[in-house]
Formats: sequence, C-alpha cells, structure tokens
Amino acid sequence: MKQPGRLSLNTWLVPLGWLGLLLVLAATMPYLESLFRVIEPDMREVIYRRAGFFTLLAQHVMVVAIASLLAVILGVGAAIAVTRPAGRDFLPLVSQLASIGQTFPPVAVLALAVPALGFGTLPIIVALLLYGLLPIVRNTLAAIDDIDPGLRESALGMGMTAGQVLRQVELPLAAPVILAGIRTSVTINIATAALGATIGASNLGDPIIAGIVNSNTAYIVQGALLIGLLALTVDSAFERLASAPST
Repeated sequence: MKQPGRLSLNTWLVPLGWLGLLLVLAATMPYLESLFRVIEPDMREVIYRRAGFFTLLAQHVMVVAIASLLAVILGVGAAIAVTRPAGRDFLPLVSQLASIGQTFPPVAVLALAVPALGFGTLPIIVALLLYGLLPIVRNTLAAIDDIDPGLRESALGMGMTAGQVLRQVELPLAAPVILAGIRTSVTINIATAALGATIGASNLGDPIIAGIVNSNTAYIVQGALLIGLLALTVDSAFERLASAPST
C-alpha cells in the first residue's frame, strides 16, 4: 500500500525541483555578479537592481494567473455552451472569435489596449486573455465532441438530467484534453507576459526590456532564465496533473 504513495510523491519531484531552482536563483541572483560579469565584462552594472527578483516573479505569476483563470472560465464556458443543443448555432462564431485572439500579435493587442485601458497591468492581462483562449476553446470543443453519443444516451436513459450528464459523464471524460489545452495556454502566456514590461507592467520582462534598451546581455539572460524556469515549473506541474488519474 505504501509503494503507490511513494511513486506518487516521486512524480512531484520534477516540478518541485524546478520550483526550488527557480526560487534559489531568484534569491541568489544579486550575488552572482562575478558570473554575469563574464557575459558583460565592460558593463558598469551587470545585475538588474531596479526591482527585486522575487517581486518581479510574484508580479509575473499574478498577471499570468489572472489572465489564465479568466481564459479558462470564458473558454471552457463558451465551448460547453456551444456544444449544447441550444447553442450549436453559435459554435462557428465562438471558434472564429477564439482564433482571432491569436491572429493578432500580442504587441498589436497591447498597442490597441493602452489608449483605452492606460499603461500598466490591465492591458497585458487583456492581451494574455485573448491570446490564451484558442487552445482552451479548441481542446474543450474537441474533447466534448469526441465523447461517444451512446454514453450520453445511456446516462439520460438512467434518469440523469442534462446537467448531471455534463458534470458526471462529459467533463470527467473530456478533462485530460481540456487540461492539455489549459497547459498550452498557460505556458505560452508565461513567456508572452514579458511584453507587459514595454507598457509599464512590472514583471520578469523588466530585465529583458532594460537589457535590450541598454545593450546589456546580462540583464536579458537574468530575465530569460527566470521566465524559462517558471515555464518549466508550471509545465511539469501540469504534466503531473495529467498523469494523476493513472497513478
């Protein structure tokens, strides 16, 4: 009885390992000047110090989390609605609207959002929301449509209501594919969120943008390393969640 538990704990070691490395690097980055001096030996300053790396990391996670939560609520909700008999006529419209969100580059969305929403965090949340909808909507639609109609009919024949069929039959069967879409959406948005630094949204994109402006490769590497580790942490956590039912 103990072996499955140990195996289950071991499968979490990978995301926990990436998380630990991320936190250690964020904490020790200000003390790695000699390392980054190798990259930029002629620069007066090689460690980004305008804000703490933990602060930038927390703000980055917050922006991605808010945008991803909204994308999940809207994307899964809309996809479920248009797979119901009453909403079938709107299925092409929802698919096209979700696709449009990724047709526009995030930079263009930010440029259009800033005049209406101002500088700061809100425009990047809107951009990430629009950019993250497509994988969630597409996967939810595919997952629900691929469910054997006979299973729905059997559930209805057993006396289940339409809502019970959705909650107890369709969503559990569709969950792995839906989760894969959410995983793709969140991972993409972790990298895309760095663009928020161009419009005053403080996050891990700050060192990257500062490095580009000042031709300081060390700054760029610092921001990129933390963003990459954050993406690996989140992606490996989603992989663990996807495999959880089989462990």
